[in-house]
Amino acid sequence: MTGYRHPFPLRWNDNDQYGHMNNAVYYEAMDSAVNAWMIREAGLDVDGGVIAVARATSCEFLESVSYPEELEVDVAVARLGGTSITWDLAILRSGAVDRTDPVALGRFTHVFVDRDARRPVPIPTGVREAVEARLEVRAS
Repeated sequence: MTGYRHPFPLRWNDNDQYGHMNNAVYYEAMDSAVNAWMIREAGLDVDGGVIAVARATSCEFLESVSYPEELEVDVAVARLGGTSITWDLAILRSGAVDRTDPVALGRFTHVFVDRDARRPVPIPTGVREAVEARLEVRAS
């Protein structure tokens, strides 16, 4: 099991008027990391008949960061269901060895749905197999 870290270098416009990364950018980092993993590592076809839609998100902000810092999103799984995945995410400073000093902790639940009907469908086989083989699944 290798896990996955997604780089997220901050951009000038990520800072808000208070001089730190705007709260919404934390969600952008988490969403980008999860979707990049599903596309690159699990073969999710974003133009296919099954898509992943966000059902719930949360973020606990632990430490302020600002441009020009470089961050990474550590991707793990809190729950692997039949039609949904709840991602367990830690936003870290680039190069952090482990999750012991995150700048934020997040959860992101994707439900897999038929693109046209928007009704839940089973997690695509390739995504499920990639999660089970490559990511840590933590009991929630």
